[in-house]
Amino acid sequence: MTANFSQAFAPFRHRRFALLWAGAFISNVGTWMEAIGVGILVTTSTGKAGWAGLVAAAGFVPTALLAPLAGALADRVPRRTLLLTTTSFQILFAALLTAAASAGAPSPGLVTLLVFGAGCANAIGFPAYQAMLPDLVPRAEVPGAIALSSAQWNLGRVIGPVLAGLVISLGGYELAFFMNTVSFFAVFAVIASFRLPPPTPSLGTSILHSIREGARFVRGDPALRFVVGCMALNSLFAAPFIALIPAVALKVFHEEKLGTAALVTSQGIGAVCMALSLASLFAHFGTRRVMLALLATLPVALVLYALAPTLGLAVVAIFVVGFLYLGSLSTFTTIAQLRAPAALRGRVVSVLLMLIGALYPIGSVVQGAIADEIGLRATTAGAAILLGGLLLAWRLLRPQAANALGHTIVTADEPDPAVEPNARSSEGG
Repeated sequence: MTANFSQAFAPFRHRRFALLWAGAFISNVGTWMEAIGVGILVTTSTGKAGWAGLVAAAGFVPTALLAPLAGALADRVPRRTLLLTTTSFQILFAALLTAAASAGAPSPGLVTLLVFGAGCANAIGFPAYQAMLPDLVPRAEVPGAIALSSAQWNLGRVIGPVLAGLVISLGGYELAFFMNTVSFFAVFAVIASFRLPPPTPSLGTSILHSIREGARFVRGDPALRFVVGCMALNSLFAAPFIALIPAVALKVFHEEKLGTAALVTSQGIGAVCMALSLASLFAHFGTRRVMLALLATLPVALVLYALAPTLGLAVVAIFVVGFLYLGSLSTFTTIAQLRAPAALRGRVVSVLLMLIGALYPIGSVVQGAIADEIGLRATTAGAAILLGGLLLAWRLLRPQAANALGHTIVTADEPDPAVEPNARSSEGG
């Protein structure tokens, strides 16, 4: 079946989503430029690759630590206000990093601290960003909007590193960091122009109570429990292939620069292709069938990638892996978005973010350590086989778990944002 591109691009018909997508894409390209820049900077200044891993963790770990709090804030604080605040802090930390690089060679400790600060701001704002998407498009187009947002991230992941190498060679690290600072103003300006529905009054409940309320909702919904379990397994066993790409390029194919670029680019293109196909797949087969098909085929694709005898075949295999992996993540998020009422949407999404924020680094570290002992091919293939085995056992022992997905439930207590834009009160903008 070919992708229906009119369905894939349908969310772009809505001006607010199109503006947000463009602003977020510009900002994301800048973020990837900074990520590559700080990795090269701390590695060259210290001579130790471990600092690059530490800086990357400093930007990623806050998602695991702060996701529950961020989800509660996304449902209590006006999302526009929260996003403008967190984006302002991201601008501040990016500007401080630019100033530090301009003043001379900054210490790796200072770079790590600034990256950690920016990571905290991003972690607090991201659930609000995700929860905002259903307010920008009709419900029927939410899956497409989520997939296009994922495509935007993967496009930035491909383009950002390429631009980073060019910009650093022309103007140094400070120019790359300055461009990242400026890029945040794109998404800031877009969000500042929005009018969004106000949060449901919290009635004096505490943040801790709000977090527990979101967790209870997830536990009480069989379909969400299944999604959360699949997200946990995917994050622990499948996702680490991303972190191990440079090692595969160097140790397996002995092509550190060319190999890494080829594999990262192919994986990103595969993800974008899935993003353009997902809305059509959902429309034809439904979320349940799509999700189960993705979960069944992703382990097979990972084994083929692990066993690819040449770099060219690995590039082809990782294209398929990127296609299926992006599809699984987008499907998890889509089901969570559509099953959660607006008042709980931020907290439900934050559960998924917390899982990937906690389990992806753990899986990457463990698989990296195992790979040092038994090899990268055996590690990636073994993790994929274990993932497939656990998912199969779950389906056989608890068939009702997947059956709970049924048809994605769309809460009926909310007006459609794209159909009735003036029929409800909105926060100022």
